[in-house]
Amino acid sequence: MKQDADSRRTRSGFTLIETLITVAILALIVVMATPSFVAWHVRDQVDARARALFSTLSYARSEAVNRGARVTVCRIDAARHCLPAGQACRSGVADWSCGWAVVADHAGSSTVLRAQAELAAISIAGTQTNLTFTPPAGQLIGSFRSFDLAPQYASRATQGQAWRRCIRIAAGGRPRISDGACAATS
Repeated sequence: MKQDADSRRTRSGFTLIETLITVAILALIVVMATPSFVAWHVRDQVDARARALFSTLSYARSEAVNRGARVTVCRIDAARHCLPAGQACRSGVADWSCGWAVVADHAGSSTVLRAQAELAAISIAGTQTNLTFTPPAGQLIGSFRSFDLAPQYASRATQGQAWRRCIRIAAGGRPRISDGACAATS
C-alpha cells in the first residue's frame, strides 16, 4: 500500500492552477494580437481593391485599343447598371466602393466586359464621372484623374499613409498605383 501512495505522488501532469494560468496567458495573447490581425486584414483588402481597380483600368484601355471602340469604366449598382455621377449606391455611399464595370460601346450597343462587385469596407474616392478610353491609343477623355483608396471606417490601428493607396491615370490612359494618399504622393 505504501508503494501505491508513492507512485501517485510521482505521476506527471498539470494541476488545475497551472492549466488556468496557461489558459489566461493564451487569452491575453489572443486579445493583444486581434487588433493587429484586423488591421492586417484591412490593409490586405485595400491592397486587393487597389490592384483590382488598377487591372480594370489597364484592361479597359487595352480593350479600347483592341476593339477600336470606346470603352467606359463606370460605377455600378447591384444590377450591374452604370450609376449617374453623384448617385449613391445600395450601401448609401457615392464613391467607387459600389463596384464598377467595363462597358464596350460598339455600333450603338453596349456590352459589359467585366464587373467588380461592391466592397463597402474600402472607400474609393475619385472622379464621380465615368472614365472613357478611346481608340486608337486608349487615351482617357478628360484630364489627369486619381483614385484614393482607404479603409471606409478608419480606426486608430489603420490611420496613416500605410493604409492608403493612390491610383493616378494620365491623359494617355495609363494607370499607376502608389502607396499613400494621392495628395501625399508625387
